[in-house]
Amino acid sequence: MQPFADEHVLSCPYCGEEVEVQVEGVGPSSERYVEDCPVCCRPWTVSVSREGEEVFVALGRDDD
Repeated sequence: MQPFADEHVLSCPYCGEEVEVQVEGVGPSSERYVEDCPVCCRPWTVSVSREGEEVFVALGRDDD
């Protein structure tokens, strides 16, 4: 059985386009990883934090 994945609609920190980021609802309380924008192909840093059943996602530039 696959863990529940949340879809979050955010803006790319490079091109500004709205993008969907899928994040597992279950996992460590916080994590960071790099993913490429499907529009402009530049790398973001995806920051995920989980508090109870709430999942928070933020995108940052990978060149900062």
